[in-house]
Amino acid sequence: MEASSSTHTAHRVAHQSLANTSGTTARTATPAGPPQCPFKSTTPIKLNVDGRTHQPGPATVGLLDAIGGMDTLREVTTAFYAKMFADRHLDQFVRSHKDPHAERLAAWIAEKMGGGTPWTDERRTRPRHTVKVAGGMRVTVTDRTSAHRAAWNSPKRDPRDVGQRFALRDARIWMRLMFWSAREVGAFDGAAGRVFQTWFVRFIAHFVRVYEGQAPAFARESAQWSLNPVNIQDYLATGSMPDVLDVSDYVAYGQLSAAERNTQWPYEESE
Repeated sequence: MEASSSTHTAHRVAHQSLANTSGTTARTATPAGPPQCPFKSTTPIKLNVDGRTHQPGPATVGLLDAIGGMDTLREVTTAFYAKMFADRHLDQFVRSHKDPHAERLAAWIAEKMGGGTPWTDERRTRPRHTVKVAGGMRVTVTDRTSAHRAAWNSPKRDPRDVGQRFALRDARIWMRLMFWSAREVGAFDGAAGRVFQTWFVRFIAHFVRVYEGQAPAFARESAQWSLNPVNIQDYLATGSMPDVLDVSDYVAYGQLSAAERNTQWPYEESE
C-alpha cells in the first residue's frame, strides 16, 4: 500500500515528539531583558463572519505575525499531512501524496487570516490535472471543490462508499489530527499561541460545517483529544480511533455536553 512506509515514519516521529521605552537624553544603554511576546492581548479574537463569509481583520493579521506567520502554518500543515497520510481511514481520500498539500493548506489559512493572497496567487498558476477516479470517471482538479469531488470518488474507497461526501467521522478524525499537529509543533504555545488556539478551533469549526453539518459541535472535543497522552499512545498503537469509527453519529452527538451542542458557537463570545 502506498502509505505503508510513510505510516511507520510518521508514527515514529510522533512517538519521538510525545517523549519529547527610550528617552532622547538617555546616554547609557539599558541591558536587554528577556524576549517579549509582541502579542500582548489574551482576549479571544471573535470570528469576523459577514453572512456566511469569513473576513480577515487587523486582529487576525496581527495574530498571524505573532505566531510566526506562514512558516508556522507550514509547520502545522506539514505535520498534519504526515499524520493524514499515515491514517488508514483518511488516506483513502488522498489521490496522491506528491501534490503540495501542506503548502496549499498553509497558504489558504494565511490568506484567510489576512496574510496577503498566497493561495489565490498559487491557484492562478496551478496546473490542471485530469485524474481518473473510481468507476473510470475523470475529474479535472483545479480548486478545493474539484479536489474534494475527486476525494469522494477515490479508487481507494470501499466501492459501497464511492461518491459519498465526507461523513461526521471523517471530519472528527481530520480535526483531531489537525489540532494535534498544531499543538505538537508549538503553534498553541505562549500568549499568542493560546489566542491562536482559541481562534483556530473556532475558524476550523466555521469551515468544517460546509462538509458536515454536525461537525462544528465536535471541534472543541477534537482540540482537547490530543491533550491526553493516552489517546495519542492508543492511536499510535492501533492506527485507529474506534471511539469515532465504531460509534454512530446519534450516539456521538449525545455524548457532547450542552455547551458543545450550543448552535450559537463558534460565533458567540463564550467558550
